[in-house]
Amino acid sequence: MAVFGKRSGGTGVLEAPEDIYAQQEWKTPEPAPAGMLQRKPLADEAEYAVPIEAEEEPYKAKRDSLRYKLKLGIPRSIAGKILGATLLLMFAGAIVGSCLALRSLLMHDSRFAIATSSAIEIQGMQHLNRDQVLSVFGADLERNIFKVPLAQRRADLEKLPWVKQATVMRLLPNTIRIAVTERTPVAFVRNSNQIGLVDADGVLLDMPQDVAGDPKYSFPVLTGLAPTDPDSVRKARMEIYEKFMADLDRQSKPGSTRPSESISEIDLSNPEDVKALVSSGGSDILVHFGDENFLKRYQLFEQNLPTWKAQYAKLASVDTRYENQVVLEMQPGTQVPVNGPAADSSSPSQPTTAQAKAINVAKPTAKSAPAKSVVVKAPAKASTKPAKKPAKAVAKPGKVTMSKQKIEAMLAAARSKPSAHGGRQ
Repeated sequence: MAVFGKRSGGTGVLEAPEDIYAQQEWKTPEPAPAGMLQRKPLADEAEYAVPIEAEEEPYKAKRDSLRYKLKLGIPRSIAGKILGATLLLMFAGAIVGSCLALRSLLMHDSRFAIATSSAIEIQGMQHLNRDQVLSVFGADLERNIFKVPLAQRRADLEKLPWVKQATVMRLLPNTIRIAVTERTPVAFVRNSNQIGLVDADGVLLDMPQDVAGDPKYSFPVLTGLAPTDPDSVRKARMEIYEKFMADLDRQSKPGSTRPSESISEIDLSNPEDVKALVSSGGSDILVHFGDENFLKRYQLFEQNLPTWKAQYAKLASVDTRYENQVVLEMQPGTQVPVNGPAADSSSPSQPTTAQAKAINVAKPTAKSAPAKSVVVKAPAKASTKPAKKPAKAVAKPGKVTMSKQKIEAMLAAARSKPSAHGGRQ
């Protein structure tokens, strides 16, 4: 219902109270007339109204309160500070005193003393004997277990030739446990008339008593490794030995005879010329292998050995270091025909220049009866490279003349001798 007021001053403006418009409801989607924006929202419009969220203030750490709490634990008066410091010192002194008392108890209590050698346990011994290990701990008997310098004792144990690595532990109350890892021998070594063992690092080892009849000691005998040589020199020569043996057996099939089994002795004195005694038909022949192509040169030697022995019954040495030719050396006092069917000769009476040069290279091994040598052609499959000499071709060949029977006799004599440290316990 519309309410009209009176005209004012003859105009058409109605004089009606403004609160009348504020009480009207406007539900149509059309724009509201002037004055409707000041009215309150209707009941059905309130549910669609989105409230305006107030902006959140950034968080500020209340450092003042923390500082205030810390200050509460510190006395402000001088007497309070002195009392607090005294209590703190008493507490620290009690802790230190307890530690000292415990240490004194552990260091002087007889229950922690190593009474006898039976309190020292040893694990991992195969070639070592107990006396050798106990000699390192001789000063620790009847000593407190906490006073034993474990690091020093471990270093002393690893100085023993057979010990590669050692571990020393304390077991309360009074037991020392030792675990050793022994070295693994890979060959016999001969110095003068003495036979010993050597491992892959070139460490010389004494001969144990359990070598006789043990198949794991089927090694060749090495020369050229002296106790006076530096450790680095012996280790480098042992690397050459392992390379030589691995190359010989590279193509061997499981269950078949390996070429390395025919090697009785190896001379490592010249790293550029590995010399080996090869057993064949009950005799040993010295073969020069140089420093490379070991398997290829061994196969060349093995394939042609029956022919060479049929032609030269006193064959003593074969030098395979040359390309397309092999130098054969005879035993002292043997006359060698240079016009034989296997000889490399352009004339039946005079050797070629290459032959004469090879004869000069193969120097005699005995002054009273000089050995003779002859040059034979190697098979065409051996190599297609032009003939050339190795770097050390003019050097005098090493003397590896000990027979396999003599080596075995020396080994048997070494096994029968008692060990310097007594039997293994």
